[in-house]
Amino acid sequence: MSFAVHEHADHRRRRRQHERMRAQARRSGRLRLCIHRSQQHIYGQIIDDKKAQTVVAASSLDTTLRGEKASKKASGSNISAAQQVGQLLANRAKEKNIQAVILDRGSFAYHGRIKALADAAREGGLSF
Repeated sequence: MSFAVHEHADHRRRRRQHERMRAQARRSGRLRLCIHRSQQHIYGQIIDDKKAQTVVAASSLDTTLRGEKASKKASGSNISAAQQVGQLLANRAKEKNIQAVILDRGSFAYHGRIKALADAAREGGLSF
């Protein structure tokens, strides 16, 4: 006797939105700036879907940012941390000669920490 596992509607919605974003990135041929946020941290990575590998990554857990945050008593879950991650990501992308990406925010609204990371990456030289 087997039981069917039913996926929650929110999970289905998130998966569909993420699949649409990945399809758009494949059609454009650009690298994809994928952003993920959790309760305590924010993560960003630039992915080459053709090679299926991460080219550049940065997060609020990064050791270069952790040292700065320890002195400022800041957490990885605020807008200033997201801005620092965006700047770090843009600097690392510049080192690898990456200028143009497509923003993959998953199903997260373009607001708050997601917007702060994206704006900081734009100011750092990435275009999307």
